[in-house]
Amino acid sequence: MYYPYLRGRQFELIALREYALQHGDKNNIIPIIEPVKKTFNSMKLALPKLLEGNVKFALILNPQVGEIEITHEITEALKDELSDRTKWIPAFIVTNNYTEISKQIKEFGYKETMLICTEITDSSDPEFDSLVLSPSVKYVVSEENRTLKRKLAGKDKKLIRLDDNFNAQKRNKDYLNMPEEKFSEEHLFYKEDGYDGFADYTPIVSDFIEGGAAPLAVAIHFTYQKDNKEIWVAHFVSNSNDSIANIQGKFAEAAEKAVAFLNKKNIHTNASEELRSYYNDGNGTYPGLGMVKKISIKNHLELMNEILNPVV
Repeated sequence: MYYPYLRGRQFELIALREYALQHGDKNNIIPIIEPVKKTFNSMKLALPKLLEGNVKFALILNPQVGEIEITHEITEALKDELSDRTKWIPAFIVTNNYTEISKQIKEFGYKETMLICTEITDSSDPEFDSLVLSPSVKYVVSEENRTLKRKLAGKDKKLIRLDDNFNAQKRNKDYLNMPEEKFSEEHLFYKEDGYDGFADYTPIVSDFIEGGAAPLAVAIHFTYQKDNKEIWVAHFVSNSNDSIANIQGKFAEAAEKAVAFLNKKNIHTNASEELRSYYNDGNGTYPGLGMVKKISIKNHLELMNEILNPVV
């Protein structure tokens, strides 16, 4: 099973919303969503679509980035959408807040909870032991951690490996020097390596960055599978990158490269067809940075679901 880690920004939620209605008969994805906005309109649109499409999701109740400060803001705002606890997984980011998380799990009666370990999670702390080995905890997400893996062996937990696979560059135009690169091979080896699932941040930057200035360059990122079954990410970047002028022209330049690549590789996902539509039907009309990211994310979700279908 694949667990993409996404923030609750509009373009990420739209990608999930559309994927939920387009994934077909099988779904091999459980998205992990970290809410970042105090306005929950986009969440209220996305979560019912996930439920309708039978896409179970994990919702982080103690986000570490963004505007939300207390769990109650999330559970109160989304009480209708979260009313059926069999359809979603309560999740908590673990720093050194073991007692606080334990209290919340007990107070709200959460079952099959997910813990997301961080670089400051001390897996040798007795309070962490008490939390992670609790019958109320089912899923444990972590970067490669041999100590934790041994601790959880035979304990009826689902251990999920989290990797930050996207090689983010400071400037979009820097991707011109790296037209494609390896993204992941976890889908091939996660079971052999003792994991029950694998996770990443999809082909976008893992750091939470809100807003930003108009870009000098437009970059489009598309993941695809090579003949050796590895997943690679291709970068398509505009050429006229000396000023912020003519953003539509920059998008058309990047989209032309992307569409040529998709045609050559015979890639036809819902996301790739949407990009083709923007390029061909709209004469390169720029849909906005958020929509470009949405297309990249949705393509990746479709790719991972299709790859996992034969082996799950």
